[in-house]
Amino acid sequence: MIEKKTVCEIVGEWLEGKEYFLVEVNVTPDNRIVVEIDHKEGVWIEDCVELSRYIESRLNREEEDYELEVGSAGIGQPFKVLQQYLNHIGSEVEVMTAAGARLQGVLKDADPEQFVLTVRRKVKEEGAKRPKMVDEDLTLAYGDVKYTKYLISFK
Repeated sequence: MIEKKTVCEIVGEWLEGKEYFLVEVNVTPDNRIVVEIDHKEGVWIEDCVELSRYIESRLNREEEDYELEVGSAGIGQPFKVLQQYLNHIGSEVEVMTAAGARLQGVLKDADPEQFVLTVRRKVKEEGAKRPKMVDEDLTLAYGDVKYTKYLISFK
């Protein structure tokens, strides 16, 4: 079986000096290799082809046969790595908490331990007749969420 570590090293070599980053590598027991990359401005098919050819040039099908798929992290798919959070700061996202609450808001900040989501809530201030909308920052640890994904808007 082809080792995931080997594929990650090969992809890492190709990524050197490029603005792309690795999202995920999966290798199944029957040697189906799936590599996901991403870029702040999107992924070009030509770059996926180039990476695929690079990986193929480093693996020997004569020694061990494999199936290879190289693609981009899907736009509606949950974030898997910190760089995806960093790239979407200022964008609207959807978060599903581990407790099952679904939140929508603007991704304000992210670091290796947590991220900040700005949500709009109705708040009735003391003495006011009607509630008003206010922005509230929520700090969430990655372990406290099931997923975070970019919110596609057609407005």
